[in-house]
Amino acid sequence: MKILQIIPGLEQGGAEIHLINLANELFKRGHEIIIAHSGGSLEKNLCDGIKIIHLPVDRKNLFTGLYSAFKLENLKIDLIHVHSRVPAWIAWIIASRKKIKWLMTAHAMYSLNAGIIPLKHADGIICVSEAVKNHLAGRISDLNTVIPNGIKIPDKKNTQPENNIFLSVGRLTRLKCIDITLKALAQLKNYEWQYNIIGDGAQLNELKNLADELKIFDRVKFHGAQNKNYVENLMLNSSCLLFPSNSEGMPLTMLEAMSVNLPVIASDIEGVQQFSKSGANLIEPENISKWKTAIENFILNRISSDLDSKNIISIERMTDLTEEFYKKVLAK
Repeated sequence: MKILQIIPGLEQGGAEIHLINLANELFKRGHEIIIAHSGGSLEKNLCDGIKIIHLPVDRKNLFTGLYSAFKLENLKIDLIHVHSRVPAWIAWIIASRKKIKWLMTAHAMYSLNAGIIPLKHADGIICVSEAVKNHLAGRISDLNTVIPNGIKIPDKKNTQPENNIFLSVGRLTRLKCIDITLKALAQLKNYEWQYNIIGDGAQLNELKNLADELKIFDRVKFHGAQNKNYVENLMLNSSCLLFPSNSEGMPLTMLEAMSVNLPVIASDIEGVQQFSKSGANLIEPENISKWKTAIENFILNRISSDLDSKNIISIERMTDLTEEFYKKVLAK
């Protein structure tokens, strides 16, 4: 099968990692994969042999959208699979002109506005969680399914060191609320702790300045964007993952932490609740006082959020389910 995948870019992020994992596995299974995106450092993680096309598919602009659609519409492909809202508009334009089937993976709780109009007209929609599907109910194609993000199931497990080494991983934007954990930790200076932050993004310099203002810069290390092995190594040697996001469709970083038995303190949001047990000790998003108490409880008593890893699936299983859905879309 010849599949065009479109994503705004390939910098750090859950949707980006999802696409790379899926594209590589599909390619290994003999599919021909073309990826259109605007650029990004994660491109190097794609298998040799996957075709790359650089286009401004990240811009919310009618003319660049039409330009991108024009550049892509004559590709000899069987299916278009997009991973964000702007690419959905581009796919919808191509499909209306060339009669090519297209689908989208909805990765997040998108704003319920005109930006998601194409989702109703897609030949199929994959939601990464029941929470995303419920959020978009009535606004997506009638042919839809839930396929969670798959992860690489690791061989090694976290040693849960006794010292207090906290970790956060992800794109540094306001949705991730790293400022909340910094402010909470600043109230716990009387304890010994270290905070590692992996990721890059628009808030990087702002968060560095905040750590300096809070007088905890010497205890916080900003690692920037890093590869999988680097992240996994820190997860294996950290005490606890801090996951303070205020919105998530499918919390990939949290799943990776859970898969290596790294304790997690997580926000009480829909994307996390699907993995929580009764009385899971989830923390109110953006409540600095409650985050401070939760982190202190971990330092003193090793109390973390009680999460259930039974619903975690592998990259291979995710790809199996995606291939099955492709067949349903093409048969529609």
